[in-house]
This record gives sequence, C-alpha cells and structure tokens, in this order.
Amino acid sequence: MKSVLGIDIGGTQIKAARVDADGHVLGSRRLATPDSLDAVGAAARQLVDELGQGVSAAGIGCKGIIDPKTTRVAVLPGTLHYLEGHLLSDLFAVPGMAVFADNDARVALVGERRWGAARGHENVLMLTLGTGVGGAVLSHGRIVRGAGGAGGHIGHLTVNPDGERCICGNHGCLETVFSSRAIESAAFAAIHRGVASRLLDGPKPPDCERVFALAREGDAVAREIIERSTHVLAAAIAGLVFVLDPEIIVLGGQIAIAGEFLLHPLRTEVLARTIGMLRREVPIVGTGLDDPSGVLGAAALALDYLTVAR
Repeated sequence: MKSVLGIDIGGTQIKAARVDADGHVLGSRRLATPDSLDAVGAAARQLVDELGQGVSAAGIGCKGIIDPKTTRVAVLPGTLHYLEGHLLSDLFAVPGMAVFADNDARVALVGERRWGAARGHENVLMLTLGTGVGGAVLSHGRIVRGAGGAGGHIGHLTVNPDGERCICGNHGCLETVFSSRAIESAAFAAIHRGVASRLLDGPKPPDCERVFALAREGDAVAREIIERSTHVLAAAIAGLVFVLDPEIIVLGGQIAIAGEFLLHPLRTEVLARTIGMLRREVPIVGTGLDDPSGVLGAAALALDYLTVAR
C-alpha cells in the first residue's frame, strides 16, 4: 500500500505528514493556521505540493462536528468558524487522491487503535486534553457519532450547571474547568489577586505547561489549581465509565504530556468512585503514539478507509 497524507487542522497550526502503512513518518511540515478560508486553501495547496506527490489518500482531523461521508464542516465555533459549511476535501483535493475527514479527537482514537494504546481493544474512551477537551468513544469496535455527528464531544459535558459560559454556549462544560485555557485563566486570576506564588515570576500570564511544572515543584497556588481541575476531570471520567464501561481510557493532547503527575491522581480518584459497582479498575493510560500532533491519527483514518474500500 502506498503512503498516505495525514493532516491536522488546529487553531494555531496546520500540521501534515506523509506516513506509510506501518505508521512511520516519511516527511512532515507545519504552517501557522491562517485566518481566512482563502488563506487555508493556499496553505493546503502548499502542503499537498510538498508532501503529496504519489500519495493515494489523505486523512484530515479538524475540530468541530465533521460529516465523515462528505467531509463537510457542519459546526465549528471559535477561531476556525470560517470553515463551517465547507468541504475539507475541496481544500485539500488533488487529482487521484481520495480525501477523508472527521473530528480530530475521533481521528486520534483511530490512530491509537491502529498503532497505539487502544490496539486490540473494542471499547475505548479517549480524551484529548489541550486548549479544549476533545473526546471519542469506540463501542464494540465502532466509533460513536450519534444522530447528528456530535457524539463523543466530552469537553462539553456539564460538570457545573452554574459554571462559566463555554464557547459552545452552554455553562459549566468540562473544558471550562480542565483545559489549558481554563488552567491559564485560573493562574492569571491568582496573579491578578497578588497571591504569593512563583506564578508571579516569569512570563505573564504563565502557560499551562508552566503551571504544571510549578505544581510539580511544590508551589502551593499552582498545585491548588491543578488539583482542583484534576478533581473535576476525574469525576467526569468516573461518570463516563458508568455510561460507557470501557476496557481502557486513553488520554492524549498536550496536557497529557504531564504523564504520571496527571495520570496517578486520576487513576486513584476514578478507581475510588467506580470500584463499588465495577469491581475492577479501568486502566487510564497516555497515548501510545510518539507523535502528539494528530497527523498519525489522520493518516490512520485514510488507511482505514482504503482498507475497507479494498
């Protein structure tokens, strides 16, 4: 089987890679995400020209509600809203290359199932922890999409009915509490109050990675922010465990790079909340893919479709 193109459309970067059937990256490129549809089209042509020669298919991961049958972006609030209503296949298409697309978290799960931590499992819950919270569910070997394509949007699970307004229009969504934006916002609020913390040192506002680093080093304020956010994430995951009964839970995204500093307290609290009924521990693990950018999952999406077509 020839190599395929994996493309991840993010809020700050569009990343692409040429990937073979074994998941090896043969070449990669990334560009800053433009702020208009025409500019994205130009960026797409550049990436395909540089990486797509002789490629049989391309897979695309993008935030929002994506129709995998047509590659149409149905709903996409936020900075990439200009993609709504458009076919991603039109932006990235070249003669002779098939184009497939889906929500970026689902695409990540496809990659984990083919090459990563979900390999060999039929019932999987995946969360991608970054600027927001993405989610995907594998149930009896099939990706859950729901009636209108919104299935698996775990970041918009309500964890506080009276909480902050979310980008989706709801109040108190999970990603308003546990996401890099939410953690950075909490850190900025602490700085604004003038509390004694090493958060006051260095760049302001501190990014999520720095908040985690200071929490790991024992800064009391940073640790409180991370512990409070992780407590809510654990409760949300515990609820999802009862609904979905997964074999394994996979955490991806930039925040998951924190590793055991995040995973250990999550495992402890999720187990305490679920063991009474489940009578077993559901493994919570980090991604099994070396590349965190999403392009491997997008490539796996294309390979899955090509395999079915054959």
